[in-house]
Amino acid sequence: MGKTILILLDACRFDIGTQNAGFLEHLIDWGKGAKYRVRGELPSMSRPMYETSFTGLPSSVHGITNNQIIRPSCCRNIFSLCRENGLVTAAAAYQWMSELYSRPGRFDPLRDRYQLEGEGNISHGIFYYEDQYPDTHLFGDGEFLRKRYQPDFLLFHSMNIDYWGHQRGSDSPEYAQAVAAVMEHIAQLLPEWQKEGWQVVITADHGMNRLGMHGGPTEEQRTVPLYIFSSKVISGRFEDKEISQLELAPLLCRLLGISLAVGMQVETEIELDPSAPSQRSAVG
Repeated sequence: MGKTILILLDACRFDIGTQNAGFLEHLIDWGKGAKYRVRGELPSMSRPMYETSFTGLPSSVHGITNNQIIRPSCCRNIFSLCRENGLVTAAAAYQWMSELYSRPGRFDPLRDRYQLEGEGNISHGIFYYEDQYPDTHLFGDGEFLRKRYQPDFLLFHSMNIDYWGHQRGSDSPEYAQAVAAVMEHIAQLLPEWQKEGWQVVITADHGMNRLGMHGGPTEEQRTVPLYIFSSKVISGRFEDKEISQLELAPLLCRLLGISLAVGMQVETEIELDPSAPSQRSAVG
């Protein structure tokens, strides 16, 4: 088993993310992590790509084909696989994560914001419902969950980049400033996490175009960064390898030391350390 943090930066496109991730790029330069370029699945929309990210399945298979489909996940996903394996999960995340993985039905802010003993597949959750919810608060929520419950898998899900992208477009100072601000939060917390033995994965669900839109197949809407800090993954720059977003869920399974679900992509283009223990088998 390996305790793992996933930071999902909603709408952080590859180029703007790279330009504003100074500390992460420093770590890659010094051989202390791996970086990949991810070609996102379609549609490049939030709810479908949350489900793709956590199930390893395309939208035509998992059935979440647009943002208006509000129902729990029907597929085995990272949260359910963790529960099956006796692992504890936690999430500081947007309300749609609650609807998909924690509590069925439309999110009720008065009932569903705090799910510290969740009945769904997320063991402990704090969920927000305003897209401009400050990242300062989000990372505070996640740190509370990490320190209080010591989960095996912890999700931080930020919406500020997406919010400013929709308001001003991806070419705007506000969009770039939102990226820079969240990268500064990560730079503050990452060294402590690593010192305590956490593996950390940082990526996005989709990108954003200059018109403040996403959903289509263009590069700026679907190409996102992937940073991995784990002894199970070989360090280095691998941006020349444009890997599939379908690799994220299997990667998380391998980091956590649990079996892949049937349907997940078994072969990987991510450079794994052959000396590190890895669980690659699929389960029914």
